Amino acid sequence: MKKWLLALVAVPALLVGCGEKKESTALPEPQEPQMLEVQILTPKEVAINETVELAAQVEQGGKNIDDADVKFEVWESGKRDEGQTIEGKLEKDGVYKAETKFDHDGVYYMYAHTTANGVHNMPKQQITAGSPDMTKVLPEDEKANNNSMDHNMMDHGNDKSEGAEHSDHEKSEKNHN
Repeated sequence: MKKWLLALVAVPALLVGCGEKKESTALPEPQEPQMLEVQILTPKEVAINETVELAAQVEQGGKNIDDADVKFEVWESGKRDEGQTIEGKLEKDGVYKAETKFDHDGVYYMYAHTTANGVHNMPKQQITAGSPDMTKVLPEDEKANNNSMDHNMMDHGNDKSEGAEHSDHEKSEKNHN
């Protein structure tokens, strides 16, 4: 009977001991993706009516990225809705390129929309084509503010004119009474 009792206690103890010897299969903690570095290589001043090379170097963790999605968005100052997006093609060593032309003097802006390994970066660069009259060019950030100011001034002006008409009308009614 003691042998049976010993067997009943020993066998489960051995099984539990074997279970404890298993190695942990915990997954490594996910690492936060490293910042995507995008360096625009396009010149800041270009000639009109000549092919302009839009270019960007893409790196992550100090290594060139050759499988990024790069799109160059280009528009003239004050005309973002009329802009165009051009697909960048990998040339070599993380450098993506596309071509465009500027057909008249002006200030243009370019975003290099870049996505790789789940990270997005979109640096912006101003490009001056030819010799634009800089007094007539508004920086993009001020454009939105000026439009809203013009809109408010126009509304304010309408309020004044309506008020002026109303005042004149009231004065004439008072004179008739």
